[in-house]
Amino acid sequence: MKFVLACYGSRGDVEPCVALGGELLRRGHQVCIAVPPDLVAFAAATGPEAVAFGPEVQPILDAHRTFWTYFFGNFWKIPDLIRLRREIAEPVIQRWDEIATTLTSLADGADMLITGLNFEQPAFNVAEYHDIPLATLHIFPHRANGQFLGFLPSSVGRSAMKMYEWLAWRVGKKLEDPQRRELRLPKAHRSLPRRISEHGCLEIQAYDEVCFPGLAAEWAKDNDKRRFVGALTLGMAADADDEVLSWVAAGTPPIFFGFGSIPVKSPADTIAMISAVCAQLGERALVCAAGTDFSQAPHSDHVKVVGAVNYAEAFPACRAVVHHGGVGTTAASLRAGVPTLILSTDIDQTLWGARVKMLKVGTARRFSTTTRETLVADLRTILAPQYAARAREVATRITKPAASVAAAADLVEDFARRSPR
Repeated sequence: MKFVLACYGSRGDVEPCVALGGELLRRGHQVCIAVPPDLVAFAAATGPEAVAFGPEVQPILDAHRTFWTYFFGNFWKIPDLIRLRREIAEPVIQRWDEIATTLTSLADGADMLITGLNFEQPAFNVAEYHDIPLATLHIFPHRANGQFLGFLPSSVGRSAMKMYEWLAWRVGKKLEDPQRRELRLPKAHRSLPRRISEHGCLEIQAYDEVCFPGLAAEWAKDNDKRRFVGALTLGMAADADDEVLSWVAAGTPPIFFGFGSIPVKSPADTIAMISAVCAQLGERALVCAAGTDFSQAPHSDHVKVVGAVNYAEAFPACRAVVHHGGVGTTAASLRAGVPTLILSTDIDQTLWGARVKMLKVGTARRFSTTTRETLVADLRTILAPQYAARAREVATRITKPAASVAAAADLVEDFARRSPR
């Protein structure tokens, strides 16, 4: 069969599709994956044919960080938030016709189209146009439910998510309506989630059910279409892996620090804070640079900075993990069975921080409000024995990476075979 996957966003957004595409390719299928231009090499590394669509993602991530940092301290300043949000959306809007055209061309002759969250709307229209089944990969509970917004009463949280779905559809109509006219499809009169549900599309939940107690029961009527498979991650080897494991083995287990694809605003200040805090606590620090350039930041003997590292190998060797709260990194820390401190930079990461606290395997706060004093206090909290014991126990209930990707591939294969054409 021919599978086309399309995903847009940071590496954390793209990796689930890449992991699934690699597994489908291994099973003998024809696979093509569309990703942002600056992630084509990453997607192609697992074997599928990779093509670029949309603008480069890194400049958008910078604007994304600025928006959410401003939002949490100035949520009442609506005009400023609208302006900052436009800076995120404008590069995509400018390339929207190209994105839709690329998806339409790639999906011609495909047996199934699989998409991530960010471009569900054009992918749904393209699947409808070609009359092929559609699967979406959700890296958190994106459909209305009473579990995700745990700080709200269940009914209020569900209503808030439904309102968001409606508003997102209304805002996106000025992009969707021209695409549907171009594809000679009737004008849409219902929100995208409703249409996806009514069409019986497959909505794979690429995270663990244990993180959202009660969600499966709430979605019982949709269980055949909203299956939980666990996080889809690659565990790719990095050039520094051997060096890192050798450094770890040469001393006490370190505390890991990583901030994902979105660069931190002040690399030098961040490294100085980590160095001072770990010196005060008598700990070593392993820092993964990822999207941040730490090359000009001061370094200390008890702090090691690397560009990238295999989380699946490094995390189990650490005392604790401090990170931004991306879904893939959160899954890796849960699988490793080590205490976690999430220092979030956006709303999704903040909500994953709430999950970590709910599971009692760690704690969380916003990165923008983190100081040396709060970091010392948070690390002392999660380094307490009860957090390590709880993290090890929860790890036994988290789906292993190989099982997650196999389950997702089984679902899309079966769905493609059973779907009428």
